[in-house]
Amino acid sequence: MGVVEDLADELARDAIAAAKRLGDPGLIEQVSKTLGDTSTTTQEAYLTAVRVRLAAERARKFIEAQLAKAPQGVAVGPEIDISNQKIMNAADDGTGGH
Repeated sequence: MGVVEDLADELARDAIAAAKRLGDPGLIEQVSKTLGDTSTTTQEAYLTAVRVRLAAERARKFIEAQLAKAPQGVAVGPEIDISNQKIMNAADDGTGGH
């Protein structure tokens, strides 16, 4: 990543952690506005980093919840090869659309 993305990602991580610790999700937006006052480029990179990090966190929780539904002490089954499976928009698969 470039310097803007690196700094924005670091700010995003710090803001998310601070918002959780303080119980103040509005902190993330306040940081965004502070950045926007001086650098809209950094603000956009920050917001992207926040969205990506929060989306990944939600997705990870979803995966963990799905795995938790598996019967305890029972093998779920052998792993399968899903490398050739269509994911999301099948028209885009294999064409660099993701």
